Amino acid sequence: MTIERIDSGEILSQAVIHNGIAYVCGQTATDRSKDIKGQTAEVLAKIDDRLKRCGTDKSKMLMVTIYLADMTQKNDMNEVWKEWLGDLARPARACVGTPLATPETLIEIVVNAAV
Repeated sequence: MTIERIDSGEILSQAVIHNGIAYVCGQTATDRSKDIKGQTAEVLAKIDDRLKRCGTDKSKMLMVTIYLADMTQKNDMNEVWKEWLGDLARPARACVGTPLATPETLIEIVVNAAV
């Protein structure tokens, strides 16, 4: 059994690959002064990068969990999400409203993708 850990730190790994699946940890925006659309775009760019480092891409996403600090911002987030996906097949997805790490953190996204 092989488990590959990418960018492991004291608390977590940015991604783990096992049995042909990439598990990308929760991604948040670095610039938390941005609104929900800006933070979503930044997080999705990070996901593109993490998936590339795992040898895969967004076309192979299996499951996505999106955490929003304010569910009233879901429509704005979905605008950015749909633009990012374009014509790609949609992964299974959950969107959950919950308090996040800081009051300025508006979104966190976790992705699982086939490698």
